Amino acid sequence: MNRVAVTTKPTSAVPSAASDDASAPVDASTPLTPPPLVAGDALEAPRASGRRSGRGRRGGGGLAFAKWLVVGAALVFFVLPILYMVMMSFKSPDDILSRSILPTQLVWQNWSEALGETPVLTNLRNSLIVAIGATVLALLIAIPANYAMARLRIGGKRTMTFIVSAYIAPPVVAIVPLFLLVRSIGLMDSLIGLIIVEALVVCPVAVWLLDTFFRAIPPEVDEAAQIDGCGPVATLFRIILPLVAPGVVAVAIISFILVYNDFLIPLMLAQSVDTQTLPVGISLLQGGREVMFGQMAAASLAGMIPVYVLALLMQKWLIGGLTQGSVK
Repeated sequence: MNRVAVTTKPTSAVPSAASDDASAPVDASTPLTPPPLVAGDALEAPRASGRRSGRGRRGGGGLAFAKWLVVGAALVFFVLPILYMVMMSFKSPDDILSRSILPTQLVWQNWSEALGETPVLTNLRNSLIVAIGATVLALLIAIPANYAMARLRIGGKRTMTFIVSAYIAPPVVAIVPLFLLVRSIGLMDSLIGLIIVEALVVCPVAVWLLDTFFRAIPPEVDEAAQIDGCGPVATLFRIILPLVAPGVVAVAIISFILVYNDFLIPLMLAQSVDTQTLPVGISLLQGGREVMFGQMAAASLAGMIPVYVLALLMQKWLIGGLTQGSVK
């Protein structure tokens, strides 16, 4: 058996850092090597960072889950009644009496009877006319009033309190004087009388909501307008009104919804089908011995469509106006 001779080359000794002289010059071309890592230290750093990132992910995931839970609960709270109303509008009378959640078969008879055999469309038209007219009239009163109180300092600090107190009282308190007043001026059972009364009722709310928008504008804007030669009227329409336009739109939408959903005043002042609004018309969908729940659900859904369309079209202005009014 042949033996193989293994020879090793002599290696030069590597000088240690401890044996070097502190005053020896350091060659800049020599690369600096980091000190060796212990195996335990090398494994501990990624492990610790992994624990920290895991805790962050778990905390962020829990917060996101809580947010989605709140949003889901809000959606269920607001959307579930509408879904139930939709199902109710397609139920037959037997399904309604059986208290079943889902209809056994889709019935279109409720929609055809509500829109064809009852004056729901006429009531819907009256509601839109009264709501639009009362909103416009209330804004025509509220905008100059707010400008006078907030910018011109007219009326004192108690004026707003007196204006808002008129809306705090229950409407039933003033319904008899309003009834006598409207009848005395010959506007009983007319859309014009409804518009005037509804505008006077919703005007305190419009004044109160617009107050924040007018007071948020710096007084230097009025001073600059006066230097440019603008009077109070020109300052209002050329300077102030464009700045508070989002707030005016937001207040207009809120006032429109308040008038559109009002029931008591149209019930007392509108006595014929030609002047009754939608809430009054829906309340009259009752027979002598039964309540037409399916037709009432269909009429209610038909009345909700204009409000939802208005909210979707004016969503940008509504959110911008409410945000502008909440920050000074």
